[in-house]
Amino acid sequence: MAFNILIVDDSMSMRSVIKKIISLSGFKVDEYLEASNGREALNILARNWVDIILSDINMPEMNGIELLKELKKDELYKQIPVVFITTEGSKERMEEAIQEGASGFLKKPFLPEELRALLCQLVGVDEEGKYISPAEEGMDF
Repeated sequence: MAFNILIVDDSMSMRSVIKKIISLSGFKVDEYLEASNGREALNILARNWVDIILSDINMPEMNGIELLKELKKDELYKQIPVVFITTEGSKERMEEAIQEGASGFLKKPFLPEELRALLCQLVGVDEEGKYISPAEEGMDF
C-alpha cells in the first residue's frame, strides 16, 4: 500500500529534504505533492487525493495553522491527518495546533525512523505497510 503525501513548506529545499527523509525511512509513497503555502495546498487538494499533509507552521500568505482551520471546515478534508514539521517550538503554538486538530508534530531536525513511525501510526499500517486490524490494536469490535 502506498500513500499520497502533500508537503507544505515555503522552502523548496526543505520540501526536498522531507521527501528524501521519507524515502530513506522506507515509507511507501505513491505520489508527493508540494505547496509553498496553505493557499496553494487548498488548490492542490481540490484536484488531488491526499492521505497525509506534512506542513510547516510559519509560511507567507496562509500559514499552517490557518490551513488547518480551513481543512477542518470541510467534511472531506477534515479527515486528512495534518502533521506539523517545524522549528517552531513554543508551547503556545503547539497547543494551538493541537486544539485546532493537528495530528502530530515533528521538530526539525528529525530522524527518518521518527517520521516513519508517525506516518505508519496515522494511516494505520505496521512497519511492513500492512493495515493493522482493530483486534491487533487491542480492540475487540
